[in-house]
Amino acid sequence: MSVAAQCELLDLARSTYYYEPASESAENLALMRRIDEQYLKTPFFGSRRMATELSTEASPVNRKRVQRLMRTMGIEALYPRKSTSAPGVGHRVYPYLLRGLVIDRTNQVWCSDITYVPMERGYMYLVAVMDWYSRYVLSWRLSNTLEAEFCVEALQEALSRGTPEIFNTDQGSQFTSREFTDVVQSNQVAISMDGRGRALDNVFIERLWWSVKYEEVYLKAYGTVADLHEGLGRYFDFYNHHRKHQSLGKRTPYEVFETSLMSKAQRARRALKSSLDGSILN
Repeated sequence: MSVAAQCELLDLARSTYYYEPASESAENLALMRRIDEQYLKTPFFGSRRMATELSTEASPVNRKRVQRLMRTMGIEALYPRKSTSAPGVGHRVYPYLLRGLVIDRTNQVWCSDITYVPMERGYMYLVAVMDWYSRYVLSWRLSNTLEAEFCVEALQEALSRGTPEIFNTDQGSQFTSREFTDVVQSNQVAISMDGRGRALDNVFIERLWWSVKYEEVYLKAYGTVADLHEGLGRYFDFYNHHRKHQSLGKRTPYEVFETSLMSKAQRARRALKSSLDGSILN
Protein backbone atom coordinates (compact mmCIF):
# COMPACT_ATOMS: atom_id res chain seq x y z
CA MET A 1 0.00 0.00 0.00
CA SER A 2 1.34 3.45 -0.88
CA VAL A 3 2.34 5.96 1.79
CA ALA A 4 -0.49 8.26 0.66
CA ALA A 5 -3.08 5.47 1.08
CA GLN A 6 -1.69 4.51 4.50
CA CYS A 7 -1.84 8.13 5.67
CA GLU A 8 -5.40 8.49 4.43
CA LEU A 9 -6.52 5.36 6.31
CA LEU A 10 -4.84 6.58 9.50
CA ASP A 11 -6.08 10.17 9.07
CA LEU A 12 -2.40 11.12 9.25
CA ALA A 13 -0.82 14.11 7.52
CA ARG A 14 1.94 13.13 5.09
CA SER A 15 4.28 15.54 6.87
CA THR A 16 3.69 13.70 10.16
CA TYR A 17 4.46 10.36 8.50
CA TYR A 18 7.89 11.63 7.53
CA TYR A 19 8.65 13.14 10.95
CA GLU A 20 11.75 11.79 12.65
CA PRO A 21 11.59 11.76 16.45
CA ALA A 22 13.80 14.35 18.13
CA SER A 23 16.97 12.63 19.34
CA GLU A 24 19.32 12.50 22.30
CA SER A 25 21.88 9.91 23.40
CA ALA A 26 20.48 6.62 24.69
CA GLU A 27 21.68 7.56 28.17
CA ASN A 28 19.89 10.91 28.07
CA LEU A 29 16.70 9.35 26.67
CA ALA A 30 16.66 6.91 29.60
CA LEU A 31 17.13 9.80 32.04
CA MET A 32 14.41 11.86 30.31
CA ARG A 33 12.00 8.95 30.70
CA ARG A 34 12.79 8.85 34.44
CA ILE A 35 12.38 12.64 34.71
CA ASP A 36 9.03 12.43 32.92
CA GLU A 37 7.72 9.71 35.26
CA GLN A 38 8.91 11.58 38.34
CA TYR A 39 7.47 14.87 37.10
CA LEU A 40 4.00 13.33 36.81
CA LYS A 41 4.27 12.30 40.47
CA THR A 42 5.94 15.47 41.78
CA PRO A 43 5.44 18.40 39.36
CA PHE A 44 6.73 20.77 42.05
CA PHE A 45 10.26 19.32 41.84
CA GLY A 46 12.79 21.70 40.33
CA SER A 47 16.04 20.51 38.77
CA ARG A 48 17.85 20.36 42.12
CA ARG A 49 15.30 18.11 43.81
CA MET A 50 14.80 16.13 40.61
CA ALA A 51 18.53 15.39 40.41
CA THR A 52 18.61 14.40 44.08
CA GLU A 53 15.58 12.12 43.67
CA LEU A 54 16.97 10.36 40.60
CA SER A 55 20.53 9.98 41.90
CA THR A 56 21.80 6.79 43.43
CA GLU A 57 25.12 6.08 45.13
CA ALA A 58 26.24 4.07 42.12
CA SER A 59 24.82 6.48 39.53
CA PRO A 60 24.72 10.15 40.58
CA VAL A 61 22.74 12.56 38.36
CA ASN A 62 24.19 15.99 37.58
CA ARG A 63 21.83 18.91 38.25
CA LYS A 64 22.96 20.94 35.19
CA ARG A 65 22.23 17.94 33.00
CA VAL A 66 18.75 17.65 34.52
CA GLN A 67 18.18 21.39 33.97
CA ARG A 68 19.03 21.10 30.28
CA LEU A 69 16.89 18.01 29.75
CA MET A 70 13.91 19.56 31.55
CA ARG A 71 14.19 22.60 29.25
CA THR A 72 14.35 20.28 26.24
CA MET A 73 11.25 18.44 27.49
CA GLY A 74 9.41 21.73 28.00
CA ILE A 75 8.78 21.22 31.72
CA GLU A 76 9.53 23.24 34.83
CA ALA A 77 8.67 23.04 38.51
CA LEU A 78 5.13 24.14 39.34
CA TYR A 79 5.07 26.57 42.24
CA PRO A 80 4.21 30.27 42.61
CA ARG A 81 7.20 32.54 41.98
CA LYS A 82 8.01 35.98 40.57
CA SER A 83 9.45 37.05 37.20
CA THR A 84 9.85 33.60 35.68
CA SER A 85 7.62 33.86 32.62
CA ALA A 86 8.46 31.90 29.48
CA PRO A 87 6.41 33.59 26.75
CA GLY A 88 8.30 34.63 23.64
CA VAL A 89 9.84 38.09 23.43
CA GLY A 90 7.10 40.62 22.73
CA HIS A 91 4.32 38.09 23.32
CA ARG A 92 1.36 39.33 25.35
CA VAL A 93 0.33 37.42 28.49
CA TYR A 94 -3.41 37.41 29.25
CA PRO A 95 -5.04 37.27 32.73
CA TYR A 96 -6.43 34.08 34.25
CA LEU A 97 -10.23 34.22 33.88
CA LEU A 98 -11.33 31.02 35.62
CA ARG A 99 -10.79 31.92 39.25
CA GLY A 100 -14.14 31.56 41.03
CA LEU A 101 -15.93 30.74 37.77
CA VAL A 102 -18.57 27.99 37.90
CA ILE A 103 -17.99 25.81 34.83
CA ASP A 104 -21.25 23.97 34.24
CA ARG A 105 -21.63 23.39 30.50
CA THR A 106 -19.90 22.18 27.37
CA ASN A 107 -18.06 24.78 25.26
CA GLN A 108 -17.90 27.20 28.15
CA VAL A 109 -14.14 26.68 28.64
CA TRP A 110 -11.60 24.83 26.53
CA CYS A 111 -8.01 24.25 27.58
CA SER A 112 -4.78 23.17 25.90
CA ASP A 113 -1.33 22.00 26.92
CA ILE A 114 1.81 20.32 25.55
CA THR A 115 3.59 17.26 26.93
CA TYR A 116 6.77 15.31 26.17
CA VAL A 117 6.23 11.79 24.78
CA PRO A 118 9.10 9.27 25.03
CA MET A 119 9.65 6.77 22.22
CA GLU A 120 11.90 3.76 21.72
CA ARG A 121 14.62 5.90 20.14
CA GLY A 122 13.80 9.56 20.58
CA TYR A 123 10.79 11.60 21.60
CA MET A 124 7.95 13.78 20.31
CA TYR A 125 5.75 16.53 21.71
CA LEU A 126 1.97 16.14 22.01
CA VAL A 127 -0.61 18.93 22.23
CA ALA A 128 -4.30 18.43 22.96
CA VAL A 129 -7.38 20.65 23.13
CA MET A 130 -9.93 19.61 25.75
CA ASP A 131 -13.40 20.76 26.77
CA TRP A 132 -13.01 21.55 30.47
CA TYR A 133 -16.53 20.61 31.59
CA SER A 134 -16.76 17.19 29.91
CA ARG A 135 -13.01 16.34 29.66
CA TYR A 136 -13.69 15.55 25.98
CA VAL A 137 -10.52 15.71 23.85
CA LEU A 138 -11.49 17.75 20.80
CA SER A 139 -8.21 17.50 18.89
CA TRP A 140 -4.53 16.65 19.22
CA ARG A 141 -1.29 16.88 17.23
CA LEU A 142 2.29 15.55 17.38
CA SER A 143 5.48 17.46 16.58
CA ASN A 144 9.23 16.91 16.92
CA THR A 145 9.75 20.60 17.78
CA LEU A 146 8.14 23.07 20.16
CA GLU A 147 7.20 25.53 17.43
CA ALA A 148 3.68 27.03 17.56
CA GLU A 149 2.50 25.50 14.27
CA PHE A 150 1.24 22.15 15.62
CA CYS A 151 -0.65 23.94 18.41
CA VAL A 152 -2.36 26.18 15.86
CA GLU A 153 -3.33 23.13 13.77
CA ALA A 154 -4.89 21.44 16.81
CA LEU A 155 -6.75 24.66 17.67
CA GLN A 156 -8.13 25.03 14.15
CA GLU A 157 -9.39 21.43 14.11
CA ALA A 158 -11.11 21.91 17.48
CA LEU A 159 -12.74 25.14 16.30
CA SER A 160 -14.17 23.29 13.30
CA ARG A 161 -16.30 21.41 15.85
CA GLY A 162 -17.53 24.33 17.90
CA THR A 163 -16.53 27.52 19.68
CA PRO A 164 -15.84 28.02 23.39
CA GLU A 165 -16.49 31.14 25.39
CA ILE A 166 -13.02 31.02 27.02
CA PHE A 167 -9.78 29.31 25.95
CA ASN A 168 -7.31 28.59 28.77
CA THR A 169 -3.61 27.72 28.38
CA ASP A 170 -0.33 28.21 30.19
CA GLN A 171 2.02 31.06 29.33
CA GLY A 172 4.25 29.04 27.03
CA SER A 173 5.60 30.73 23.91
CA GLN A 174 3.43 28.56 21.64
CA PHE A 175 0.22 29.82 23.25
CA THR A 176 1.29 33.45 23.60
CA SER A 177 2.42 33.61 19.95
CA ARG A 178 0.52 35.87 17.54
CA GLU A 179 -0.18 32.86 15.29
CA PHE A 180 -2.10 31.19 18.13
CA THR A 181 -3.79 34.15 19.84
CA ASP A 182 -4.92 35.66 16.52
CA VAL A 183 -6.87 32.48 15.69
CA VAL A 184 -8.49 32.46 19.14
CA GLN A 185 -9.49 36.11 19.00
CA SER A 186 -10.70 35.96 15.39
CA ASN A 187 -13.32 33.48 16.64
CA GLN A 188 -14.46 35.94 19.37
CA VAL A 189 -13.11 33.72 22.15
CA ALA A 190 -11.75 35.19 25.41
CA ILE A 191 -8.16 34.18 26.21
CA SER A 192 -7.24 33.01 29.70
CA MET A 193 -3.72 32.06 30.84
CA ASP A 194 -2.54 30.28 33.96
CA GLY A 195 -0.54 32.12 36.58
CA ARG A 196 3.12 31.12 36.20
CA GLY A 197 3.90 27.98 38.15
CA ARG A 198 0.34 27.32 39.29
CA ALA A 199 -0.26 23.59 39.16
CA LEU A 200 -4.04 23.76 39.59
CA ASP A 201 -4.90 26.37 36.95
CA ASN A 202 -5.04 23.79 34.14
CA VAL A 203 -5.50 20.71 36.32
CA PHE A 204 -7.77 18.64 34.09
CA ILE A 205 -5.41 18.48 31.14
CA GLU A 206 -2.55 17.64 33.53
CA ARG A 207 -4.64 14.65 34.63
CA LEU A 208 -5.12 13.75 30.96
CA TRP A 209 -1.34 13.53 30.50
CA TRP A 210 -1.07 11.16 33.47
CA SER A 211 -3.72 8.91 31.89
CA VAL A 212 -2.18 9.03 28.40
CA LYS A 213 1.26 8.10 29.66
CA TYR A 214 0.46 5.43 32.24
CA GLU A 215 -2.35 3.84 30.23
CA GLU A 216 -0.72 4.03 26.77
CA VAL A 217 2.73 5.55 26.22
CA TYR A 218 4.68 3.88 29.04
CA LEU A 219 3.19 0.48 28.21
CA LYS A 220 4.52 0.58 24.64
CA ALA A 221 7.87 1.50 23.15
CA TYR A 222 6.76 3.13 19.91
CA GLY A 223 9.49 2.97 17.29
CA THR A 224 8.04 5.23 14.59
CA VAL A 225 5.97 8.40 14.57
CA ALA A 226 3.34 6.69 12.41
CA ASP A 227 2.96 3.92 15.01
CA LEU A 228 2.79 6.47 17.82
CA HIS A 229 0.15 8.47 15.94
CA GLU A 230 -1.95 5.35 15.36
CA GLY A 231 -1.62 4.25 19.00
CA LEU A 232 -2.60 7.67 20.34
CA GLY A 233 -5.55 7.74 17.96
CA ARG A 234 -6.81 4.49 19.42
CA TYR A 235 -6.20 5.73 22.96
CA PHE A 236 -8.02 9.04 22.54
CA ASP A 237 -10.97 7.20 21.01
CA PHE A 238 -10.99 4.92 24.08
CA TYR A 239 -10.59 7.91 26.42
CA ASN A 240 -13.44 9.88 24.84
CA HIS A 241 -15.95 7.10 24.18
CA HIS A 242 -15.24 4.19 26.54
CA ARG A 243 -13.27 5.33 29.61
CA LYS A 244 -15.79 6.15 32.32
CA HIS A 245 -14.76 8.89 34.77
CA GLN A 246 -15.79 8.77 38.40
CA SER A 247 -15.76 12.58 38.48
CA LEU A 248 -18.28 12.57 35.59
CA GLY A 249 -20.73 10.28 37.40
CA LYS A 250 -19.19 7.19 35.77
CA ARG A 251 -19.97 8.52 32.31
CA THR A 252 -17.61 8.97 29.39
CA PRO A 253 -16.44 12.42 28.23
CA TYR A 254 -18.40 11.96 25.00
CA GLU A 255 -21.64 11.20 26.89
CA VAL A 256 -21.24 14.32 29.04
CA PHE A 257 -20.23 16.45 26.04
CA GLU A 258 -23.21 15.38 23.92
CA THR A 259 -25.71 15.54 26.80
CA SER A 260 -24.64 19.09 27.61
CA LEU A 261 -24.87 20.12 23.94
CA MET A 262 -28.39 18.69 23.68
CA SER A 263 -29.44 20.44 26.90
CA LYS A 264 -28.09 23.72 25.54
CA ALA A 265 -29.97 23.23 22.27
CA GLN A 266 -33.18 22.43 24.17
CA ARG A 267 -32.80 25.58 26.28
CA ALA A 268 -32.26 27.63 23.13
CA ARG A 269 -35.40 26.14 21.52
CA ARG A 270 -37.46 26.84 24.62
CA ALA A 271 -36.18 30.42 24.74
CA LEU A 272 -36.99 30.89 21.05
CA LYS A 273 -40.48 29.40 21.49
CA SER A 274 -41.12 31.63 24.50
CA SER A 275 -39.98 34.67 22.53
CA LEU A 276 -42.19 33.78 19.56
CA ASP A 277 -45.19 33.11 21.82
CA GLY A 278 -44.67 36.48 23.45
CA SER A 279 -44.50 38.21 20.06
CA ILE A 280 -47.75 36.54 18.97
CA LEU A 281 -49.54 37.60 22.16
CA ASN A 282 -48.33 41.17 21.74
